[in-house]
Amino acid sequence: MSATADHQETVPEIVRRLTGPGGAFELVREDVLGARIQVFARRERSLADVVAASVRHGDRDYIVTEDRRISFAGHARQVASLARALEEEYGVGKGDRVALLAANTPEWIVAFWATVSLGAIAVGYNAWWTAPEIAYGIEHTRPTVVLADAKRAASVDGSRVPVLTFEKDVPGLLRRYPDVPLPKPEIDEDDPAVIMYTSGTSGRPKGAVHTHRNLLAVIDYLRFNNALAAELGDPTAPEDRRHLLALPLFHIAALHNLAVPRLVDGGTVVMYQGRFEVDRVLRLIERERVTNWGAVPTMAHRLIEHGDLSGYDLSSLTSFALASAPSTPAFHERLRAVLPVARQALANSYGLTECCTGAAVATPADLAAAPDSLGRPVVSVELEVRDPAGRPLPEGEEGEICLRSPYVMLGYWEDPEATARAVRADRWLHTGDIGMVRDGRLRLTSRRSDLILRGGENVYPAEIESVLSEHPEVRECLVIGVPHPDLGQEVAAVVVTDADSSLTKESLAGFLRERLAYYKVPSRWRVTAESLPRNATGKVIRREVRV
Repeated sequence: MSATADHQETVPEIVRRLTGPGGAFELVREDVLGARIQVFARRERSLADVVAASVRHGDRDYIVTEDRRISFAGHARQVASLARALEEEYGVGKGDRVALLAANTPEWIVAFWATVSLGAIAVGYNAWWTAPEIAYGIEHTRPTVVLADAKRAASVDGSRVPVLTFEKDVPGLLRRYPDVPLPKPEIDEDDPAVIMYTSGTSGRPKGAVHTHRNLLAVIDYLRFNNALAAELGDPTAPEDRRHLLALPLFHIAALHNLAVPRLVDGGTVVMYQGRFEVDRVLRLIERERVTNWGAVPTMAHRLIEHGDLSGYDLSSLTSFALASAPSTPAFHERLRAVLPVARQALANSYGLTECCTGAAVATPADLAAAPDSLGRPVVSVELEVRDPAGRPLPEGEEGEICLRSPYVMLGYWEDPEATARAVRADRWLHTGDIGMVRDGRLRLTSRRSDLILRGGENVYPAEIESVLSEHPEVRECLVIGVPHPDLGQEVAAVVVTDADSSLTKESLAGFLRERLAYYKVPSRWRVTAESLPRNATGKVIRREVRV
């Protein structure tokens, strides 16, 4: 969402009117799991209610792919049929887990809604997992049934749990009960609805448990954004927006923040399937007149590499947001140079799986004023930067980013110790990320787990990576700490450049010495043309990086 400069003074007043007493998005404090937190006063109470209400959108497109279209009414019929089949034929009931293991497909979304409509818990397994990782996920959450595409179903031990394939089994179940009503289970707001696994860049992934309250709050947050945009003169109605879904559905950016809210606002999910190919993606945007695109930096990087995009009609795009992985001001400038919508509407955000949505968002106006910021906390989010003793710090001081909101997860699945470390007194989520607030805007310094302790000095990789990214020949970079016999750790860097580049470690070190303190300059380097390994959400898999 963008706002012109002359609107800036009116935004706080509009927000107060929308969220104040009697406003359409009135915020009140209520008891949630023993803590008084801000919630939307007018809200649905379960995701089953959301499905039931979605039929009002009738024959409008809900999901569109390169070769298929599913209306809201048709989707509701499929959800009802599959829910009945899961309940009667596979014994799925309230609180049972239904595992979803597949690349993006419309049936993944239908299966999600069928599961939560029963009061069961949809478990999004990472479609990139290997057979041992899948076995771990099944042992961890013990699903009643697994719904998978054929490729991944082959890696599931079918003797332990029934496996239904999206290609062979599910299509028949979507038609088996054509006239049944949608389920009407008794569901509490704080009942679990979804388990989403953390990225798992190190160690075993943890299952973040999201409740009906969590997802309903995300819906209302995005509805609030629509209302604010309309107040600022945006002429496009929410139901006329067409949202490109090119991120995996086992990630909150695609499911919680794109597919789920469309069932309420009537917008369309334009689903891209298969390996990310710039030409195919842009042709789909052309054909379907996509208006909104949320991408990870990896996708944006491929747009930059593609170069001239003038051969594509991208005039329908009015919103482009980066999420899921860090990006730098220098990268933003390169993106603006090739993608027209990024020049006026580029937004950035800070969020994590445990929080269900962006906790802070940098609008185009924020990025113009503070290019290195991640914007201001979103509506209903309380954000504090705290010292090691848990005391809130003033603006400008660095500490751990802590959050409290109706978006914060219930906890980690069957892991009370990890839950207690993350969600502490009064429902404050301790993110483990290091940052500060300046002029009301959040700046991320580093992930706590990435912090390098060099001879007693704290070194934050994100700071060094940001400066390295300003070098015109650096395509990607990663800074990590490696063991050192005297210093404890030394700073190491991997820099990705073009194959014909003449970059050397000496020239890179010289570039940094002019801009950073000596102890922050890496002493170990690897300069390569090989891209950094990344997971499905665009984050670098640090454990696979060689220095």
